[in-house]
Amino acid sequence: MENQLQDIAYLIQFRDHFNSSVSKAPIAWHLDHMLKVINKINTILGNSDPTVYENRFNFWRTISFTFRYIPRGKGKSPASVLPPNEIKTESILSQLEEARTNLSNFESLDQNANFMHPVFGQLNKSQSKCFLKIHTKHHLKIIRDILGKE
Repeated sequence: MENQLQDIAYLIQFRDHFNSSVSKAPIAWHLDHMLKVINKINTILGNSDPTVYENRFNFWRTISFTFRYIPRGKGKSPASVLPPNEIKTESILSQLEEARTNLSNFESLDQNANFMHPVFGQLNKSQSKCFLKIHTKHHLKIIRDILGKE
């Protein structure tokens, strides 16, 4: 994920770019959202009770994780990871540093640290890491499309 964080850092300079044919939100929204998701999930995993994790089959998780893909416009973000109306560059930079710290501590989490995803169900540490990579890739692709780059 370090490469994805480097991409996020680079893309901050394009924060105000917007293309309504690609997304209803400007690049700053996607940057802020990605970082909120990374940091929120890390916090939840760190505070979770590993003894309550139960490995259960989830069809949509299997499909998304197998193809490393989240379809556009199908998911609805929880309020806790929605960006504010005014997104400050300083806030993005602060969240980026927090994400770097969180990800450097990620490996020390219990393997059964967990969080409940609204579509994919309960995810343990390795599944959460997979989700974070897929989710970040999803939003980085949207940003590249806003910028007109492949």
